[in-house]
Amino acid sequence: MTYETVILGAGAAGMMCATRSGAGTLVIDHAKAPGEKIRISGGGRCNFTNMYASPENYLSQNPHFCKSAMARYTQWDFIELVDRHGIAWHEKTLGQLFCDGSAKQIVAMLVQEMQAAGAELWLQTSITSVDRTAEGYRIKVTREGQTTTLNARNLVLATGGKSIPKMGATGLAYDLARQFDLPLTDTRPALVPFTFSEDRFKALAGVALPARLSNDRTSFDEALLFTHRGLSGPSVLQLSSYWREGEQISVNLIPETPVFDLLRSQRQEAGRKALTTELARHLPGRLVDFLAPEFDLNGRLADQSDAALRNLSDRLENWPLTPSGSEGYRTAEVTLGGIDTDALSSKTMESKTIPGLYAIGEAVDVTGWLGGYNFQWAWASGVAAGSAIAARS
Repeated sequence: MTYETVILGAGAAGMMCATRSGAGTLVIDHAKAPGEKIRISGGGRCNFTNMYASPENYLSQNPHFCKSAMARYTQWDFIELVDRHGIAWHEKTLGQLFCDGSAKQIVAMLVQEMQAAGAELWLQTSITSVDRTAEGYRIKVTREGQTTTLNARNLVLATGGKSIPKMGATGLAYDLARQFDLPLTDTRPALVPFTFSEDRFKALAGVALPARLSNDRTSFDEALLFTHRGLSGPSVLQLSSYWREGEQISVNLIPETPVFDLLRSQRQEAGRKALTTELARHLPGRLVDFLAPEFDLNGRLADQSDAALRNLSDRLENWPLTPSGSEGYRTAEVTLGGIDTDALSSKTMESKTIPGLYAIGEAVDVTGWLGGYNFQWAWASGVAAGSAIAARS
């Protein structure tokens, strides 16, 4: 069977690519349904893009690589597509856009767009081998118990990264990249909770509060959630992309208020209050109880000298913690790193050395922040590759 283009992976990037790649496109996936990561994202409502998406929200060894694709297919272009399909949406915090209804609407939209473009979709199809030929690529697959050989002029690697293996994620894109001598950057789990040894925060499981998490590279002001295993929440997931094993992080538990000024003012107005009582006005009570022994939260406000209040403020604004690790690919939302962007054209996503070979989406060393940024990269890189393929046909 001969196709113009075979796309490996019916996720966000692969399906978007198929909407643009022209006639003779086949999309292959091992799953029972397309767009499974789309379906589960955003609590089932799909955080499909971010109003503020820009190259500054992405990590890569080449921070300029994503600029071309993202300039040519922006968040506004995807919003226009969503609107055209009558999908209602709303903005949450920090420019995050979600479906009012279900993430399945985004999947259905992409399937409709693929069908309109003439693309075929094969599900529950496993890849046996991929080889390069004089005319392009030969892909052997198993489908419904039958082995089929496909020939294609173009091959698109859109199988994602290693994150969430229970959904079938593998390192297939990286294996194929190695086979074709495309260089890879180091990969690691990203947008992932931190773990701590000895059940350090087990007593605080379920406690959440606004916080600022920092390391030597960056900081994020978003919600922090204590879990049985350690720390989670948006601020943690964001910082995890910039963290390395063994590094210390800093937590500001009251980021919106100068704590020293607050406590000194309350000492004058209500000095007979217990220090813990005053702190419980600004922090969850269970957290205050947890910190009391470590931070020596004893006595009344009136008993605290300026030096003592200054020391306490410093500790509340800069609580040093060293995670023992992360929860790994099991819960990581994305994979950091991947196919080296130096090997690809930033305009077309095609290999610079192997004609007709493309890599898009999470498989590439471009990783977005939490909040719809990774989907926007999937849309933009998919359009870049698909449009380039169509232009060559």
